[in-house]
Parts: sequence; structure tokens; C-alpha cells
Amino acid sequence: MNTEDRTPGTPLTDYEADNRARQLIAEAYYRDDSPVPAYGTAEPVAQPGRPPMSQKASDISALMLSGSVAALSVGGATSLVLYVIGTVSPVTLAIGAAGPVALVLAVGSLLKAAGGAAASLPAEHHHHYTGPVRQTNSTTTTTTSTKAVFARTNVKGGKR
Repeated sequence: MNTEDRTPGTPLTDYEADNRARQLIAEAYYRDDSPVPAYGTAEPVAQPGRPPMSQKASDISALMLSGSVAALSVGGATSLVLYVIGTVSPVTLAIGAAGPVALVLAVGSLLKAAGGAAASLPAEHHHHYTGPVRQTNSTTTTTTSTKAVFARTNVKGGKR
């Protein structure tokens, strides 16, 4: 009886086991381990592991893998927060929900005040001249007075 014709699970006789052992030893002993040439007429064969793809596809694949790790950590943190919220009293939950809103309002108010302070600073002027320059500074003082129910403003100019 040939070993290929046997049904699985039936034991081999001593003669069949001896022949099978000789066959395996012969295959291992006479195996050609010489290196395969780097090029030839044979078609390329896909190797085990990640399938062959372009550099752009490899980059996108790596980006998706790293994005999935980030999504996993965010999802885990969200699950933990939701689990803890289930054990919290409603008052504590309301205070926790109002905290970020108050923080955003405070930061917005601070930015608005900083923007107003920057607008009140005097503008910086740069002047570039070529040749002789004569520069004079003068101030003008004016006084105004308004009298009566129907107002009339008199402007008295000062020295220029």
C-alpha cells in the first residue's frame, strides 16, 4: 500500500515508516541550496508579508495604520471618561461641563482685551530720505467754548 493512498489517522507499518524516513532524509540531503540568480526569465512572485505596492501607497498605508492607533487611544480615553461620568452625580457633571465653556469665554475676553491694547499703541513710522532734510515739529493748541441752548462752537486757533 502506498503512503499517499492511506486514510488519515491510520498508523504506518514499520516497513512504511522506514521507507518514509529514508525518503525525507534523501530529499533533505540532495536538496539544492545554491542561490537563485537575481534575474532571469521567470515572472516575479509575490512574497509573503505586505503585498507589493508603490511608495505612495506604502506611505498612505503607514499613515492609515498610525491614524488607527491614534483613533484607538482617543476612543479608549473617551470610553473611560464616559464610564466615569456614569458614576458621577449630576451636579458634578454640570460643573465639569461648564468648566470648558467658562475657560473658552475667559480666553476670548483676554484676546479681545489684548487686541484693544495693541490698537491703542501709536503707529510706528519710518521715513527714508535722500539728500539734506530739515525737520520741524510744532504743536497747535485750540480752545473751544460752547454757550446757549442752541450751541455754537467757537474755535480759537493757537500758534502754528
